[in-house]
Amino acid sequence: MRSLTKTDRSTVLTVAGLTTMILLTMTKVIPSTQIAGYGVFVGIAFFFITEAAAKTRDADSGLRFSTIPADIRKPGVMLWTLLPTVSAIATLIVGDLIFGGAFVSHVLGRTSSMLSFNKIPLLIGQVILAAWGEEIAFRGFFVGKAMKIFPFWLCAAVSSIVFAAGHIAPGDAGLVLYDVAGIFIDSVLYAIVYRKSGNCMISTISHIFSNGIAIASTLIFFMEEFI
Repeated sequence: MRSLTKTDRSTVLTVAGLTTMILLTMTKVIPSTQIAGYGVFVGIAFFFITEAAAKTRDADSGLRFSTIPADIRKPGVMLWTLLPTVSAIATLIVGDLIFGGAFVSHVLGRTSSMLSFNKIPLLIGQVILAAWGEEIAFRGFFVGKAMKIFPFWLCAAVSSIVFAAGHIAPGDAGLVLYDVAGIFIDSVLYAIVYRKSGNCMISTISHIFSNGIAIASTLIFFMEEFI
C-alpha cells in the first residue's frame, strides 16, 4: 500500500481539523452547550500540527513575526487591515440606532464572561490573546490551510459562517441576527487581510485594533444607554 506523502498527510490533517472545528463551534447554536469555544483550541493545535507535518519553512508559515513590517506594506494590506475597525464602529452606531441600549447590553452580555471590563490592563491582555488565538485558528488554519484544497472564497465564506456562529448569544432574534451578521462581515475582512498578507499576525493586528476601538467606543459613548 502506498505511503502517504507530505501533501497527503497535510490534506488529511486539514480536513480532520476543519471537521472538528466546525462540529465543535456550531454547537453554539444550542444555548445549553458549553463546548463551542474548544473549536479555537482545536484550530490552533491543528495549525501547528499541519505545519509540522508539511515541514513548512519559517518563510512560508502562515504565522510569522519577522516579516510583519514587510507584510503590512504589501499592496492593499493596510487598507484592508483598517476596514474591520470601520465596520465595527458602523455596526455599533447602526445597532444603537435600531436597537438602542439593547444592542450594547447584548454585546456586553456575550463578552462579559471572557473580558474584564472593570480592569483595563487585564482587559487589554485578554483582547490581544483572544484575537491572536482566533486568528491562528480561523485565518491561519481554517483559511490558510483549507485554501490549499478549496477555493479562497469558499474558505472565507465557510470559516466566517462558523466564526460568526461561535459568537451566538441568547437574545431577541433580530438582535442576534444583526450581531452575528456584523461578526460575519468582520470575519470575511480578516480572511482578506490574511490572503493579501499571507500572515495571520497581520490579521491579528487588524482584529485587535478593531476589537479595541469597538470596546473603547462602547465604554465611552454607549455605556450610559446600557446603564
